[in-house]
This record gives sequence, structure tokens and C-alpha cells, in this order.
Amino acid sequence: MSYIEKKKQRSDFVRIFPWVVVLILGVLTMRTCGKNDTSSTTVHHVILDKIESLGKLELVRYKFKDIVEHEIIRQWLPDPKALLIVSGEAVGCIDLTKVTKDDITVSDTVLTIRLPQPELCYYKIDHKNSKVYQTNYAFLVEAELVDEAYKSAEAQLGATALKAGILDQTKISAQKVLTPFFEAFGYKKVIYQYKK
Repeated sequence: MSYIEKKKQRSDFVRIFPWVVVLILGVLTMRTCGKNDTSSTTVHHVILDKIESLGKLELVRYKFKDIVEHEIIRQWLPDPKALLIVSGEAVGCIDLTKVTKDDITVSDTVLTIRLPQPELCYYKIDHKNSKVYQTNYAFLVEAELVDEAYKSAEAQLGATALKAGILDQTKISAQKVLTPFFEAFGYKKVIYQYKK
């Protein structure tokens, strides 16, 4: 390569080099500016739909951990399986709005009160503290598989709470909560009865 050809290549490089640098800097600037300038806005239009009076006194909460193995049975393909560790809770309560004047009897310093039967107020899964531990053969149906497993676990929560005696514990808790309240009004003895 002759001296003139080398000089020409160098001059071509010198002319192109600033444009390459500008191009690279431009791309980097766009990428970094784009990352820093991202923002989002959210507008809420909340409308109050309904107001309800609540008289349910929540008296006991059972917390559960459940290890759920759920499987979808298939005829030809391998059966998709999921293993979940589910946290949940069930709450027992008594609806005090069902207590009427006729349910309260006073004799000297003895108060007799007929309360409604305790009930399972609600039961729910705590998704924040639950997790999908493992799935197998679930490539196309993973969302359905996990959703079914959570629904099964939630139904089991209610049944397990009832078997574990949440309604009896609600009665005990009702007496512990309400007795000091009635004693503050001067009743020496409080008798609790439950409606049929």
C-alpha cells in the first residue's frame, strides 16, 4: 500500500470518526434519558356505591398453613401438577344486630342475654404469604392449575375451621369480651344463652 493510499484512508477515518462518536453518544443519551424519564399517571374516579350497617362482632381468628397438591387428570398427556404452600385465615363472629329487647332479661344484678348462634364470618387466603412451590407438566395450563389449587385451598379453609371448633371458640370469646362490658353496668352475673 502506497503512502498516498495510507494517507487517504487515514483522512477518511478522521472524517468519519467524529460522526461515529456522535452516533454512539446519541444512542447512549437516548437510552439513559429514556430510562430516567419514564413515568406514569393514574386517575381514579371512585364512587361510593352502598353503605351498610355492620353489627358482626369478630371474636376469633384462626390462621392456617396448608400444603396443597393439585393435579389435573388427563387421558393422553402427562397430568399437570402443582404444589402450593397456602396461608389463610378464618374468622368467627356473632351478629349483634339480631339481638332484640326480648333477648335481654334483667333480674336484680343478674343479666340473661340470648345471643344469635356464632357463625363463620369469612375465610380467605392470604396471597401475600402464600406461594407456588412447584409445577410439573403445566406449560399451557399453569394459570388454570394454580387458580384451581387456590380455590380448593380456600374451600378447605372454611371446612377445616368448622372442624377445628371455631364456632365453640367464638362463644367462649364472646363471653370474655362481653362480660366485662356488662359488669361495668353493675351486673354481678351474666348468663349467656344462644338462639336456636
